[in-house]
Amino acid sequence: MAEETKKEEVNVEETTATQETKKEVSVKEANPEKFLEDFNWHNYEEGIEVIDDKKLEEFEKLVAENFVDTLDDEVVEGVVVHMTDRDAIIDINAKSEGVISLNEFRYNPDLKVGDKVEVLIDVREDSTGQLVLSHRKARTIKAWDRVNEAHDKGTIVNGYVKCRTKGGMIVDVFGIEAFLPGSQIDVKPIRDYDAYVGKTMEFKVVKINHEFKNVVVSHKALIEADIEEQKKEIIGQLEKGQVLEGVVKNITSYGVFVDLGGVDGLVHITDLSWSRINHPNEIVELDQTLNVVILDFDEDKTRIQLGLKQLNPHPWEALSSDLKIGDKVKGKVVVIADYGAFIEVADGVEGLIHVSEMSWSTHLRSAQDFVNVGDEVEAVILTLDREERKMSLGIKQLTPDPWTDITSKFPVGSRHKGVVKNFTNFGVFVELEEGIDGLIYISDLSWTKKIKHPSEFTNVGDTLEVVVLELDVEGRKLSLGHKQTEENPWDKYEAEFALGTKHTAKVTELVDKGATVEFNEDVVAFVPARHLEKEDGSKLGKGEEAEFQIIEFNKEFKRVVASHTVIFREEEAKILKEAVKKQADTAAESKPTLGDANEKLQALKDQMDSKK
Repeated sequence: MAEETKKEEVNVEETTATQETKKEVSVKEANPEKFLEDFNWHNYEEGIEVIDDKKLEEFEKLVAENFVDTLDDEVVEGVVVHMTDRDAIIDINAKSEGVISLNEFRYNPDLKVGDKVEVLIDVREDSTGQLVLSHRKARTIKAWDRVNEAHDKGTIVNGYVKCRTKGGMIVDVFGIEAFLPGSQIDVKPIRDYDAYVGKTMEFKVVKINHEFKNVVVSHKALIEADIEEQKKEIIGQLEKGQVLEGVVKNITSYGVFVDLGGVDGLVHITDLSWSRINHPNEIVELDQTLNVVILDFDEDKTRIQLGLKQLNPHPWEALSSDLKIGDKVKGKVVVIADYGAFIEVADGVEGLIHVSEMSWSTHLRSAQDFVNVGDEVEAVILTLDREERKMSLGIKQLTPDPWTDITSKFPVGSRHKGVVKNFTNFGVFVELEEGIDGLIYISDLSWTKKIKHPSEFTNVGDTLEVVVLELDVEGRKLSLGHKQTEENPWDKYEAEFALGTKHTAKVTELVDKGATVEFNEDVVAFVPARHLEKEDGSKLGKGEEAEFQIIEFNKEFKRVVASHTVIFREEEAKILKEAVKKQADTAAESKPTLGDANEKLQALKDQMDSKK
């Protein structure tokens, strides 16, 4: 009976438990959130209530379906459920709510309860059992995902220009600092980078370096596609001679680049003005709107040559028809070359003054010796070709030709003073007056000095006294001499240093094959080595004084040769001659034998040898 009662109680308990379980399952299925909210976690954790395995499995399945797995490092979306002065409480549908410092939301000062934010679980549970979340890390991860996606798909992103940096700008894209090169800001050169700081602009992600976490963006790439379409449309309509309106985009030393509305053309510096200019900025300035004419373009029409001056008539067409050869004109020197100078006589009309037309002198110099750039000069028209648009001018024609009365002003033999103007290897050019030059050959500079180059004798700018030696009127040539202004000292030396004359002097220098002896400042004699021998058999040395006899004198070549040896050799010959004569006289008186005569001659020879 007791056993039956126990069985009935057990059956009742099982039936009650089963009913409660069924009731809980029905509640769970009908409202899982309500079930989880009412679930007695304390009894479950303490093991007060016994849960069968099937019910536990269903419970774990329900938890897995409705709660976030906090072991995952994936970015999840949460909702702001509460805010304090320092933190934001975020519900990510986990066992507990997470906390994020408001410092991570500085970029979003308008954050409020109910906003959805992306978060990453930084710490699963702190000491209080609360989740620690990070919005900054989640934002960074998602930012790189978005940047990579934008790069792969070529989509457009918004970015905030934060500041300038070397070579470009720093742009905030999804919280990542990207680099915007200066060349990628716009299709036209940027002159004011600071104007872009603080702006939000559209960009394309053009490059990502995953190793160094670098991102490069471009704004220029967005507008190039539109410009390319505009360019094709514009280029397709181009024709030579067409006049278009454009904006000066860039100025260089060689020309100006003009934006024609998406396609650029170049106006070369020579096509900017009919007048000569040193730099294009004398004519145009940046961002200036102007009309240009198409001069030429290549087959692909990628290089377009433009003109500005062609919009105005050529200045030669406006040149007065009354202007003729022989007329005097005034103009400004615009260009100087060695061969002449270009004179602008009217805007865009130039004439050349050749250097030969600057002076009556036949000794041509550089044009810079006569005029400078910017000088205002008067000239005479020598030639005029309107079809070829060429004009030659002359300055010297403004003054009379000084060679007209040259024979009366500078006759042969007349003495004058002139200024040294130039040197050549063979002589000196001396200007007697403007337009009249003469040449002094190097041999006519000095009677006595041996000159290798004129610079050894005189300097440019020196004044020299000259004598007219020859005059060629037709050839417009004057031959001058400087040494002829003085008497030739060699006329006097010819008698003073005649052959056989003897002079005392010191050996100046020992040279090859002999020595030199300086008799005076003009006469330097050469002594051959064999003529340096002294009576005792030794030779004269440098600085040693001795007597010399002139054995050669050439006035024309100024050559003097002397000898010391010949002096005592002549004395020996004289003594021998006298001795022979005396012997002969004695023999005639005493009539000695031939043997006696030979003995005496041998004795005399021995005596002379001993002297040596």
